[in-house]
Amino acid sequence: MNTAPKFWNKKTFLSSLLLPLSWLWRGLTAARLAWIAPTKASLPVICVGNISVGGTGKTPFTAHLCQHLRSEGYRPAILTRGYGGSLKGPIIADPAMHSAADIGDEALMLSHNEMVCISRDRVAGAAFIAANLPADVIIMDDGMQNPWLGKDITLAVFDGGVGLGNGRVFPSGPLRQTLASALPLFNMAVINGEDKTGLRSVLPQQMICLSAELLPNPETAKQIKERALLAFAGIGRPERFFETLQGCGADLVKSLPFADHHPYSEADLTRLHLEATQLGAELITTQKDWVRLPPEWRDRVLVLDVYLILDKGDAHILYQNLKPHLEKEGR
Repeated sequence: MNTAPKFWNKKTFLSSLLLPLSWLWRGLTAARLAWIAPTKASLPVICVGNISVGGTGKTPFTAHLCQHLRSEGYRPAILTRGYGGSLKGPIIADPAMHSAADIGDEALMLSHNEMVCISRDRVAGAAFIAANLPADVIIMDDGMQNPWLGKDITLAVFDGGVGLGNGRVFPSGPLRQTLASALPLFNMAVINGEDKTGLRSVLPQQMICLSAELLPNPETAKQIKERALLAFAGIGRPERFFETLQGCGADLVKSLPFADHHPYSEADLTRLHLEATQLGAELITTQKDWVRLPPEWRDRVLVLDVYLILDKGDAHILYQNLKPHLEKEGR
């Protein structure tokens, strides 16, 4: 089961051997960002991105941001490439018609509650939203390193549990680019979870830094307390999901990590079901994994959904900094 390599958390000999490939990756990223002039959209664009490979909590933050904007009277639409899906777009995601294989698990999950446009070409996607959806603001999901579409403001989401890892660029480390090269690209930082690595201290003092937390659905958390569970997850940091289950008081008899966005086969699920039966446990997974399951398996697997909250004061700071960019005059 391919998960993030352990050497991404510290500088090791193997990590150092991969540095030449990291330098190549850094050069290609820098060239792309320097040479391409962004196209301005007709609607304001708020970008939610990160500088690391794998999950930092962008999707739940995007969902939270959409809910917050709606509460302020805006009509947000999400623009995403639909990572892991086969459709290039631009198309409107429809959970009644599309599967995770079509549009990707994150887009499918978001489309149950939000207007979502799938488009590999972000410029075309922004124009498609303006022409076809009743939206007045675009939330660009995972587009910080995409230079083609102009952003009005960018928020970088970090996982407080791992921070910058070993500080090296892929494949020697978990970063898409160095922190120094990324700083000019984002206006605010969001630290998801406890800042265990001191990330806040390495960000510029003038950087607005918000604190977020992922919480389990309280009803589900109550239902799984003391139940014997075999948990599996194919997300950026599956151990975080396993820790959440234990925090809910579940009897976690076994936990099995899979690679991020893993496409579960019939053989995978049959093996998991057999192992759970032998252990006297029930299967449970994340909402992101659950949408990737074949429909006939979904009733046989419990799902723990989570939601993101910001500190009340931080929620106010977020909106006050977004508000000037949401004005459409002169666009």
